[in-house]
Amino acid sequence: MVVCRMTLLVCKTKRSKIEIEKKTKWWKLKKEECCEEFRQKLRQALGGQVVLPDDWETTAEVIRETGRKVLGVSSGRRKEGKETWWWNEEVQDSIQRKRLAKKKWDMDRTEENRQEYKELQRRVNREVSKAKQKAYDELYTRLDTREGEKDLYRLARQRD
Repeated sequence: MVVCRMTLLVCKTKRSKIEIEKKTKWWKLKKEECCEEFRQKLRQALGGQVVLPDDWETTAEVIRETGRKVLGVSSGRRKEGKETWWWNEEVQDSIQRKRLAKKKWDMDRTEENRQEYKELQRRVNREVSKAKQKAYDELYTRLDTREGEKDLYRLARQRD
């Protein structure tokens, strides 16, 4: 009989974090209340002066910092582009019904609610696949025409 006692060290490799560029949400300045708040905070940061300081770098940094504080900063991550060009109203309605059924099942964990949710989930999957198939069929028939040839080149350019 052979007995072996071993001690293994398992080291996890750290994934290096990619430096993500966070952006100031400048588009919030379109809202009147955000714009007004930004102006007030900027005036306070500049010391209530009517005339701006001569040093542009200082002024620009004050504006950027005020923008970050008032408007906020994005996470820097992009939303993954989901292909929804095939989406239609029927799919939208059925997904909404499925979501409501899921909420109902989460609130009241009965077998009846679970069965209803599962049935709607299967129905949504079928509707989505039908809608996608129909949209792709229409796309392929359009690409076979003379005008569709131009669309084909445009699609190829978008993929690059």
